[in-house]
Amino acid sequence: MSTTSLRKDHDLIEKVIKSMDTTVQLLESGKSIPESILLPVIDFSKNFTDVCHHSKEENSFFPALGKAGMPTNMGPIAVMLMEHEKSRKIASNMEQSTKTYLSTGDATKLISDMKEYVEHITEHLWKENNRLFMMAEARLQYVAKQIDTELHEIEAKKLKETGKTRADYEKIAEDIAKQISEQ
Repeated sequence: MSTTSLRKDHDLIEKVIKSMDTTVQLLESGKSIPESILLPVIDFSKNFTDVCHHSKEENSFFPALGKAGMPTNMGPIAVMLMEHEKSRKIASNMEQSTKTYLSTGDATKLISDMKEYVEHITEHLWKENNRLFMMAEARLQYVAKQIDTELHEIEAKKLKETGKTRADYEKIAEDIAKQISEQ
């Protein structure tokens, strides 16, 4: 199935999103969140979600849908691409507000940025899981194996660029969830 790899990514991303939502609640209640939690969240958001996952969609999955007759300049694919850009912007803002929080202790902007990221990514993943992937599975059934291979190759290349493996990001997600539950 051409969406299996992407759905696995979504499961991992959702794990971190849940931890981020808990982080927001803790910050709102006045709890201090350490750098050891916040920096891996930023790393995951920028490098796994964007560099790895979004690259898989943008460099293989969406073009394959385009070749299968789905317009790429309008409709679902165009919306997903705009949302990827928005997630990059929010993640960049979140990285800045994390630095500010760590240096000043003021969590106001970090709370706002994390809330926006959690909401945006949650809605984005829902659209892909429940709309786009269903359309894709019907359109791409004849090239699913080729797409699966491309997605694997892109993931391997992008993760190599970050200097981490998928197992590293799975561990980061686990560690974030564990550390947040201990706060």
